[in-house]
Amino acid sequence: MVYIASWEEFVERSIQLFRADPQSSRYVMKYRHCDGKLVLKVTDNRECLKFKTDQAQDVKKMEKLNNIFFTLMARGPDGKTQFS
Repeated sequence: MVYIASWEEFVERSIQLFRADPQSSRYVMKYRHCDGKLVLKVTDNRECLKFKTDQAQDVKKMEKLNNIFFTLMARGPDGKTQFS
């Protein structure tokens, strides 16, 4: 479990991971108020991608990623997204 430093790399690799195995992929968000940190994790039980931030502006990026995952879940892994 390595944290990915770049947001763009995290998004691209997360989408690839989900498309490779949508049935076993999970997307988890964890916020620790005492630290003020948000951790996003995408895993398929073989590979784990994590991104950590303490910046408030990254919340908008997280909302966009949520919408991408909602689109992929609704339309299937071959559905078009803005990052495709």
